[in-house]
Order: sequence, then C-alpha cells, then structure tokens
Amino acid sequence: MEQIAVRVENLRKQYGRRTAVDDVSFEIRTGETFALLGPNGAGKSTTVEILEGYRRRTAGEVRVLGHDPARGDAAFRSRIGVVLQSAGELGPLSVREQLTQFAGFYPRARDVDEVIAAVGLTEHAGRRVSKLSGGQQRRVDVALGIIGRPELLFLDEPTTGFDPTARRAFWDLIRSLASDGVTIVLTTHYLDEAAQLADRVGVIADGRMRAIGGVDDVGGLALRTPVVRWRVGDRTQEQRTSEPGRFVAELVDRHGDEPAELQIIRPTLEDVYLDLVADTSDPAEKETAR
Repeated sequence: MEQIAVRVENLRKQYGRRTAVDDVSFEIRTGETFALLGPNGAGKSTTVEILEGYRRRTAGEVRVLGHDPARGDAAFRSRIGVVLQSAGELGPLSVREQLTQFAGFYPRARDVDEVIAAVGLTEHAGRRVSKLSGGQQRRVDVALGIIGRPELLFLDEPTTGFDPTARRAFWDLIRSLASDGVTIVLTTHYLDEAAQLADRVGVIADGRMRAIGGVDDVGGLALRTPVVRWRVGDRTQEQRTSEPGRFVAELVDRHGDEPAELQIIRPTLEDVYLDLVADTSDPAEKETAR
C-alpha cells in the first residue's frame, strides 16, 4: 500500500468573513515532490502554513506524517524542515557555526560538514553568513532546513532572486534531496521550476483547488490539446485538435501549399496554469507567473 506523507480533506480557513481556503482536498505521497501553484492571495501560503503547524485551520482534516500539525510536538517538528521565502536577520556566525548551533536542536541531526558539502558551501564554511552572496545565503537556508534530517521539506519560493545559473544549480540540489527519499512540498511562481522539479502539481485559485495531477497531464485533455496556428492574408487563425499532424496535412491539401507562419503549439505547464487561473488573476499577476 502506498504511503501518504500529507493528507488534506475539506480544508477550510476563514479570517473573519473572508474565506482564504475553501474545501481543499489533496494527498502527497511519501517521497514525491509536490508543487502547489497559484496567484498571490490564492490560498497556497495559508494552506502550507497549516501543514507546517504555524496556522490553525477553521475546518477540515489534516494529517502530516500521521499527525495533526496543529497539535505537533517537538518530536513531530524534528521530522519536518522549513525553508521560508525570506530568512531572518543574519547574525555574526559563520556557516559552520550557524549549522552546528541548529544541529543541536535535533535528536538525529546530519553531520554538519556533510550538509555543508551537500549544499556546495565547503569553501565558504568559515565565512560569516552575512558576507555570502544572495544565492549562497539561500543555500544556507536549505542547509538549515535539512540539518535535522527531515522526512518532509517545505520550500517556499526557494529561488526568488536567483540568476539562471544559480537557479539551475539549486535545482540539482533539490533533485539530490528527492533522490534521498525526502518528500518535498514546493511553492513557486516559476512554472519552469515546477515543471523541472515536481512529480505532481496542484493549482489553487480563489481558495479552491482548480486541478491536481502530474506535470504532463494536470488540467486534463481539454487544456492539453495542441493548437495549430497559421496566417491567411493579414488574419491569424487557430484550431485546437488532438490530431495536429492530420489537421496540418488537410490544411496543406486545402490551400495547395503550406500556410504562412504555420505552428503546432503543444501547451506547456505554464499555458495550462494560466488557463486555470485566467478568471482569478489580474494582468500584472499573469506577467509575474510568466
């Protein structure tokens, strides 16, 4: 029987008369990387904070590693790791000193030097954290999140502000954690990041789960159907079809030649996401998601 690391049933969270999360249900399997996607204000951060035990739910059932996170004790918290979007104030400690201090909080912490090596900071182990680059400080955040040997790791917008090279290096680090069997819950506005790292994704908008599934099939056939696009004169035309090759062949026969600017567009995760949240996101938010 497949193990379930996180089970959420009919989750609801209200702030006064405003409903932030409305009847959300999903499961995360042990060892998978699950990306929770959605516009700002969609309810994803509230959902994750409830899973982490930092926020109490209004209604519904939640189990994280078999426990109710709202009643999680020290033993439960030692089994999860949390990497927040922004770290707290950086003190005068070096990378090794910071990790050694945190390791003392956990009953079966990882070896400090092994963790430093895992996040690629061996050469900087003796440097003050405050003197590191932004990307290196983010690696320290992850090191702090995994020093306690968590079974479940929450990553909140882990690569915000990274340049492309640093982002791809960070992806390799997350993949290595996943290969070690760590269950990962990822929130990100970078749809390519979710496509690269996640086994499954959930799209939440207006407090409701709009779709959930594998990276290559979330949203269902209707949103995954390819689009054939071409130009006739000064007009662009397009047609959704599950058989784009046959449609193009018929189009060429009909026109006697290949139409101008002929394209076959297969929807990406980003395309599907934007369709799912189209009625809830303002234009600025859509640009952020892109």
